[in-house]
Amino acid sequence: MMDWTDRHCRYFHRQLAPDARLYTEMITAQAIIHGNRERLLGFDPAEHPVALQLGGSDPGRMAAAAKIGADFGYDEININVGCPSDRVREGRFGACLFAEPDLVAECVGTMAAAVDIPVTVKTRIAIDDMEGDEPLDRFVDVVANAGCQHFIIHARKAWLTGLSPKENRSIPPLDYERVFRLKDRRPDLTVVLNGGVDNLETIDTAIARLDGVMLGRAAYQDPYILAVAQSHLFGGRPARREEAIDRVCAYADGQAQQGVRLHSIARHLHGLFQGERGARAWRRHLAENSHLAGASSDVILRAHGKMFEAQTRHNQKAA
Repeated sequence: MMDWTDRHCRYFHRQLAPDARLYTEMITAQAIIHGNRERLLGFDPAEHPVALQLGGSDPGRMAAAAKIGADFGYDEININVGCPSDRVREGRFGACLFAEPDLVAECVGTMAAAVDIPVTVKTRIAIDDMEGDEPLDRFVDVVANAGCQHFIIHARKAWLTGLSPKENRSIPPLDYERVFRLKDRRPDLTVVLNGGVDNLETIDTAIARLDGVMLGRAAYQDPYILAVAQSHLFGGRPARREEAIDRVCAYADGQAQQGVRLHSIARHLHGLFQGERGARAWRRHLAENSHLAGASSDVILRAHGKMFEAQTRHNQKAA
């Protein structure tokens, strides 16, 4: 979710799912050590519980970055061993590390020694021409022996050659049964399902056999699924979209005082009314106006009004 789940996106998602654990976009250890830490790591207290996802393969640097993240107040440090993009592979992190479980284990061990919060791993079920259960079993066993007790499994293989990052998100078939078998074999571990989770039926299937589910692009493209899942799993009524809008508007006003342009926040709201009448008018107004100089939270409120105008016109025509 690089370039997607930044602090503004996470604040918005928190309004829809108060009990979800939120994850940052993947940030490299090198960037955290040498970059602008407040820009990279700063977050609103409302985001808790929130996990920092790191990319890297140098145990010393990963431990240093983990310590910085823990000092910033993150609740978990997650190592990404699942991203198949070219720039990730060239930097020797992401899915290519699946072939190096001993190195991942070394990173886990040094990081766990540096922080007092959980160190977790997100991975695919295999890469390239690896077949059968053995590759994932070996990877998990080696890394678990180093101290990792929590694995998020994207239930697709990653093809590092032959498929683009976009194709890797859909062409390799989902294999939830592979993740279920891992949990059956290692009931002592926390195993969370990721990949293609976009409806309550899939969530229920996963929860019945695993310890949790992670929603990725589904939550970004149709954020209201978070509110529906929150209500389904934890009880209570789903948060109303209008409530989320009001809170995000107040948040945007506060961020504007710190020099944050509205577009940086509003770009994450486009899918809020996915599938609803008037959603196109909502998206269009945000897209055309949120990037303008001096744009304020009024743009979000006007976009909401444009949606209702579109709904009214449709209803009038239907009548």
